Amino acid sequence: MDTEQKIKTKKWWKESVIYQIYPRSFMDTSGNGIGDIKGIEDKLSYIADLGVDAVWLSPVFSSPMKDMGYDIKDYKSIDALFGSMKEFETLIAKCHKKNIKIIVDQVLSHSSDQLPFFQQSRVNKSSSKADWYVWANPKPDGSPPNNWLSVFGGSAWEWEPLRSQYYLHNFLSSQPDFNFHNLEVQDWLLDTSRFWLEKGIDGFRLDTVNYYFHDKELKDNPPSPLNSEFLPDDPYYMQDQINSINQKENLIFLEKYRSLLEEYPDKACVGEIGDAHRALELMEEYTKGTKRLHMAYSFELLGNKFNPNHFRNTVEEFFQGTGDGWPCWSFSNHDVKRHVSRWGALSKDKKLFSKMAGALLMSLRGSVCLYQGEELGQTETELKFEELTDPLGLRYWPKNKGRDGCRTPMPWSKEKPNGGFSKMKPWLPLKEEQLNNSVSVQEINPSSVLNFYKDFIKFRKITTPLKSGSIEFYDIHKDLLFFSRQGDYNVACLFNFSDKRIQIQGQGYEAINNSPCSNFQINKLDVTLGETGFCFLKLQDNFILEVI
Repeated sequence: MDTEQKIKTKKWWKESVIYQIYPRSFMDTSGNGIGDIKGIEDKLSYIADLGVDAVWLSPVFSSPMKDMGYDIKDYKSIDALFGSMKEFETLIAKCHKKNIKIIVDQVLSHSSDQLPFFQQSRVNKSSSKADWYVWANPKPDGSPPNNWLSVFGGSAWEWEPLRSQYYLHNFLSSQPDFNFHNLEVQDWLLDTSRFWLEKGIDGFRLDTVNYYFHDKELKDNPPSPLNSEFLPDDPYYMQDQINSINQKENLIFLEKYRSLLEEYPDKACVGEIGDAHRALELMEEYTKGTKRLHMAYSFELLGNKFNPNHFRNTVEEFFQGTGDGWPCWSFSNHDVKRHVSRWGALSKDKKLFSKMAGALLMSLRGSVCLYQGEELGQTETELKFEELTDPLGLRYWPKNKGRDGCRTPMPWSKEKPNGGFSKMKPWLPLKEEQLNNSVSVQEINPSSVLNFYKDFIKFRKITTPLKSGSIEFYDIHKDLLFFSRQGDYNVACLFNFSDKRIQIQGQGYEAINNSPCSNFQINKLDVTLGETGFCFLKLQDNFILEVI
């Protein structure tokens, strides 16, 4: 392998389309209504046909499932609910045989309270693991040591009578936070990642990567500086978490983590940045240079804002701030309402909108993460309270319905019981709207959202400016997002965010043969984009494009 090819191989993550699999909702082969590892293996041909470069698996480690696997009780084993270690090893090998990388979720900030180390830590202050978690004495009046709040509601501190102290949990009380100020904790967590690297996985998605360290002095968080009318009802977001998370020590640990990955060829990590106040700034800081994260994503494009300015500002701000850092953009995942439902109310035609959103995501500069079902134009499932399993939904219903609506099972076949997902009643229901978007329905329809995604991923692979080119934005109409991707040739990317026709006139452009466009017309004199229409043009250096 020559030097140029080696460099290209090491940068696979920088041009990748990653497909997120939520294992318990992908495919059930055991017949218990919950998806499993064997189910993922059985659907690898589907994933390969889609054309993605990598899959990211949400946690499959041993867990009491209080937070659906994001509460780990054994970091080096597969939960029997999903299968066995042998089945996982087989999945890795079969992914690689199909040239698909495999990334696993790694939850380092906290564990399950059933992890033996926490059980030892909670017993008393002299246990060998006494300092492995974050403990603090109460205030003189018995209240928690500070005002920190949990993402899942209430105080971030839980009283432990065995130690007569509080312990920190940024999430559920059954998810105690590790004390990263303890080097033994860091070393042990690095070793758990090494274990999976030795198994042959290609990288990690690092959950809540900015939550690892806390302020040693336990100083209170100040109120949020955001205008109160823009804050969610959840009190957590009424604070600015400058002391409970986002500590500078995080960066030092991430350099250790990157050093671990560098011991193995072609590995990569993507970090989840959760912060309501400085997410882009943290993305920039956490990916800058070559010693921290390979890439990161935040919730900037996973929220409710959907307008050309927001997309432009988000992408420009990231690249202006970081220079050599790298983002991994996504519109949907297992934690947020599906984007076709979040944003699609702006369009009368969900199918057209789904295509536009997919094309936009895969045209931005950066890596891309698709969430299972996104390629079907899947919508949020409307659930009744009695159908919920998510702690967030159960606590905040009906203002916040939780995350179950985006986690319902993959609809493989409209004709089969339970959508072809399972022979048994699924852990979350499959409803008619989702069944109507089934794989079986879309595979045979050339104009389906699924076939559009397949075509666009192919188009992205052969259109080098879309994979690796620079990006420049232009302002010619309030409802038009117009940017060019610049490489060995320049590609104009035009997206109509409105339900009105936009007509563009100019010179110095031509249509790109076989480019996956939608609801548009092009001739030598003008380009017309209909409702949520979009197209791609090859640009000459002296191009002119103006809305008329």
